[in-house]
Amino acid sequence: MGQHEDTGEAGQTGERTGGVTLSRRSLISGAGTAAAGTALAVTLGGGVAKASAPGGTNGSDKGRDLSDAASLPSVRDIPRRSRVVDYEIFELAALLRAGKVSSVELTEAYLERIDKFNGPFETYGNNGLYNAFVRVDRAGALAAARAADKRLAACRRSGDPLPLLWGIPMGIKDSIGIKGLPAQNGSPAFAGNLALQDATVVGRLRAAGVVLLGSTICSAFSGSITGTFAGNAWNTAYVPGGSSQGSGVAPVARLAAACIGEETGGSIIMPSAANGASGIKPSLGTVSIAGVMPLSPGYDLLGPISRSARDSALILATILGPDPVNDPQTLSAPDPFPKIPLSPRRGRRPLQGMTIGIPQTDWMNVGGSIKVGVSPQSTYGAGHLAAFNRLTSQLQSLGARVILFPGLDMTDPSQNPYFASSEVLATVDGSPVSPSAAVVNSNRYEVRFAAAVADFCASGIPSAAAVATLTGQYGRRAPGEPAASFAGADRFNGGISGAVRYEGEQRRRRLIGNYTRALRDHGVDFMLVMSIGDVIGQRSGGPGFPVYRAYYQVPNALGWPMVSFPIGYAQGLAVSAQFWGPRFAEADITQAMIDYQANFPEYHNAAPPDPTPPATALPNARALPSFEDNGPSNDPLIGEDEVRAALR
Repeated sequence: MGQHEDTGEAGQTGERTGGVTLSRRSLISGAGTAAAGTALAVTLGGGVAKASAPGGTNGSDKGRDLSDAASLPSVRDIPRRSRVVDYEIFELAALLRAGKVSSVELTEAYLERIDKFNGPFETYGNNGLYNAFVRVDRAGALAAARAADKRLAACRRSGDPLPLLWGIPMGIKDSIGIKGLPAQNGSPAFAGNLALQDATVVGRLRAAGVVLLGSTICSAFSGSITGTFAGNAWNTAYVPGGSSQGSGVAPVARLAAACIGEETGGSIIMPSAANGASGIKPSLGTVSIAGVMPLSPGYDLLGPISRSARDSALILATILGPDPVNDPQTLSAPDPFPKIPLSPRRGRRPLQGMTIGIPQTDWMNVGGSIKVGVSPQSTYGAGHLAAFNRLTSQLQSLGARVILFPGLDMTDPSQNPYFASSEVLATVDGSPVSPSAAVVNSNRYEVRFAAAVADFCASGIPSAAAVATLTGQYGRRAPGEPAASFAGADRFNGGISGAVRYEGEQRRRRLIGNYTRALRDHGVDFMLVMSIGDVIGQRSGGPGFPVYRAYYQVPNALGWPMVSFPIGYAQGLAVSAQFWGPRFAEADITQAMIDYQANFPEYHNAAPPDPTPPATALPNARALPSFEDNGPSNDPLIGEDEVRAALR
């Protein structure tokens, strides 16, 4: 069994470490940075202000210098592909260094496909095509590509190394700050909000030479795991998964080489699964979340989504690392971090010695009802079950021991004292406080993002309708009050006592310890699950996910990593599976994903057909309500209510 022993030290925030004065026109929520919180570099104002985080735009650590050309394939060994956009990042890196393709040519190829197949920008609804990018920085991308080509040419002459991502075009989720560009988190209510500075992850990608194409669309306020704004990469009539909708669609649809997604509870994994991408949701603390418009600090995570496991591993290895000034939670990660593998292991049985467990209490939600007492496999649709059974045989052929084991029953209070618990620890301002709420709401108060949104609403920049939308999203309607308000949110979030918060944190740690023991007692290195168990639904009408993991947010509650990768296709849509391991086990589960794809490349190499533009233009959806009502929610507290309702 692997050596990843989790002591349950995840997620507890420390005391506030300083403050930043907030003005009405240039707001950041870096005031009151907490150990599990975020020092945001996203302004809520009308102009670009000076960078205000003391650690600089990229944090105190610029990420790892991955410039080892030995990891790249020989140009003569790269299979010839019909389009330049079909090459994987590792292949493109070799071609760029050899001068066989330029970054400008590559960037123009992606921009051309965006022009043809993305549809109108700033559309918060069905634009008739992929709608993966909400906006593109064409001039900035081409300028960066030209600069990349100059450096590549110079290094070809000098022999100097360059980071492997140099000249590679990528997209960034709309909730992540790109200096000087809008950051709207999936809602036109945030129109006028510009990023003060690059998020730490964006700064590290820039330092590695990445060409930033623009912002990918996400669910409104990053709040839905199904999504309807973007169209699925394989058929635009179907849901793309959320909330990182565009980040899941764009790499598979060949609109970008890769993207960065953000997850609170499923938002990297679900889009990766729905589109057949290779995504990595890292552990809490592996990657800095500084510069993100938060949904739930202590759950929020950033990670890569691309077409191949190797490509996502390379991006993860580039962006991970300490960011002590801007995100102290990164100090909880091992330093140096275990090396992220970039190549498959040799031999016919690379998974020899690994035990992969399929948890039998990982209950599935089927048609809105949680099937407690029913093995997850028995709920899968025919195509998904066939792909899952084939996968287990493939893993065994690679040397892995694949077993069924009990796992942890989240409906048993003795096993799960934290997430979706019906127990009330206290009543604050007329509202009950569950164990999870004690943690989540305290973290939200400490980060003070709602206060920054309140100042943005008072700035005169958003319309009255936008103010109402933002107040409804980030405020709270207290019992007996006629409407939501930011003051109501402050009273509740800030009124949770230290003792109640501590009890919530202890329960979270007990849940982590229980999961750790469940794996250890059965000799399991990491778990195998299917987050989506049947063919996904269409964007209009019906459930987006007819069958899905009921406790899809648990990996985030634990702070544990997960990877998603395609294992087949059913009814023309992707079927995907996930490896899920202990905290900071990224190297193990990523290596297993790389080994699998090296031996069974047909799934991640598949390309979807290009969509056909609609015969008549669809109405512009900028003015449409920016909420998606086909759930489930990415918000852990709303998700708790949904779980309790589904258990009734």
